[in-house]
Order: sequence, then structure tokens, then C-alpha cells
Amino acid sequence: ITERDLNVEVAETLISFLNRDPRYEVFTTRNKAAWSPEFANYFKTGWDDIKEWQKANRAEFNNLVKLGTVTPAPPIVYHNRANPSVALRLHGINKWGNENNIDIAVHIHFNDYPRKKPLARVPGKYTGFAIYVPEQQYLNSASTKALANTVYKRLGKYNPVSNIKGERDGIVEEPDLIAIGSNNSVNAASMLIEYAYIYEPQLNDPAVRPLYLKELAYETYLGLMDFFDPSVAVAEAKVFDTLTLPYK
Repeated sequence: ITERDLNVEVAETLISFLNRDPRYEVFTTRNKAAWSPEFANYFKTGWDDIKEWQKANRAEFNNLVKLGTVTPAPPIVYHNRANPSVALRLHGINKWGNENNIDIAVHIHFNDYPRKKPLARVPGKYTGFAIYVPEQQYLNSASTKALANTVYKRLGKYNPVSNIKGERDGIVEEPDLIAIGSNNSVNAASMLIEYAYIYEPQLNDPAVRPLYLKELAYETYLGLMDFFDPSVAVAEAKVFDTLTLPYK
């Protein structure tokens, strides 16, 4: 079981729900095999531009700190530092989103944490989901929090909130995660969802896993609809009610 494949499976199901409504234009960065052609080409042709954009954002943010306009906030939860090439691709996704007037960005993940023998299939002590949003001083913070709140309410109906320190409120403000706009660099409402810990039983049972991932995508979809058009969410919940699973 790899996080990469779990992420894509949830994303593709979420996209299938969203694509039924012509009002939404949906993009995805990759599938299980590779980056989508649009993003592969963007990274290939614009790599140096992405580097310069990243440097400019960091310099502008540091200048705001010097002026006292922004006060640096410490991260609430420790996160591993991304590989430089991975980090630059994340910055590239943000740059592409700004250039293409993307309204929202949903980063799909499954959690884990440093522990002894992580490959020995020994469950860890933490469980549950959390949604990361930009720190309150960032320009996309308020819109992201409003969006994250509706998704949180849907996911929270059937899934426990993370029990690790720092994530127990369910929605976590984060200043340094690139995906949601570190250095105040993203225009779109951008949230990162950690749906569960990768060793949890509902992910490790081959019979349950597909249903569980579909449920996560469905509840995320309803949460997005609660934000954009609550009447649609109510109607969709009635139509797809048979998808719900009693996980608590």
C-alpha cells in the first residue's frame, strides 16, 4: 500500500463526482503512473521560472516580516522537509494555479509519523483525519477556512479527528506547508487533507479499502458542495446515501 496510489484513487473518484456538474472545471496534477501532460510540460519548460518565482515570493515575504506587516508563526505540527525537487514542483503547482485563476486547490494525503519498524505492518498509536489551512495572516486563509469547515463537518460525521497533538481540533493553521501557500504565495483557497493514518485497518483490509476511499471522496465532494451550493449537497446526499459507511 502506497500513499501515492491511495491519493490518486481518492482524487479520481472526487473528480468523477465534480465532473457531473458542468459549472466546475477540474484539473488534477497526476495519475498513478505519471504527472498529467499539462503539468509535466509545465515543469519541463518552466523549471527556471518556477525557481525565480519561489525566490521572489520568499524575498517579498521576508520584506513584509522586516516591515512588521507579518509576524512569523511557528508550525503547530512537525513535518518532514520536502525533497528539493518535490518542493519545487509544489511551488510550480502553486504558480500554475495563480496563473490559471484556480479558485480552490485540494491536496489529498494520508498520514504517517516516524516510528520503529514502519514497514513491519505494525499499527501506530495515532489515528484520524485533519485538514491543514494557511496561517491566519495569509491572504487565502479566510476563504480556505470557510471551505475547510464544510469539508470537515462532512468527514467528521463518519471519521474520527486525528488524536496526535496539534491536530486534535481537526482544522490546523500552518505557515510553512508549500502546498497551501507558504510565504503567502497562493491566491486560491488551498487546503491539505490528511484523511487517515496509512496503517489504519480500513486501509489495510483489501475488501474494505475501495469502499472507504470512495466514501472519503464522496464526503469531500459533499463538503465542497456545502460551500458552493448547499442545495446541491442536500440533493446529492439523498441520491448517494447508499455509499455511506458506518465508520466512526
